[in-house]
Amino acid sequence: QVQLVESGGGLVQAGGSLRLSCAASGRTFSDYAMAWFRQAPGKEREFVARISRSGLNTHYTDSLKGRCTISRDNTNNTVYLQMNSLKPKDTAVYYCTAAATSSREYVPANVTDYPSWGQGTQVTVSS
Repeated sequence: QVQLVESGGGLVQAGGSLRLSCAASGRTFSDYAMAWFRQAPGKEREFVARISRSGLNTHYTDSLKGRCTISRDNTNNTVYLQMNSLKPKDTAVYYCTAAATSSREYVPANVTDYPSWGQGTQVTVSS
């Protein structure tokens, strides 16, 4: 499986921005659709954004649509999550995940479709 390491989390005031990064290794990065999920204390892990192998097909959770952008650099084996206008309810551990797909445009939608996970990076938004 591909190994994933997230970075870029931290403490930010409401209205601020963060850019999360996820570095992949161990496999051919461009063979994997990528996604970000998040988990707040006491809550289930929830979908944030996902991107196809080509980078052309992206999806976002409604609560972050317009406030975040997922992108990938297949040359540098990294996926990014740019988050703007952050709110206290965005506070969570953010996880990067990967799923090998045969199609360059198909992006799995369910958390159970993703077998490879990073260790997570904490995002805390203060009011």
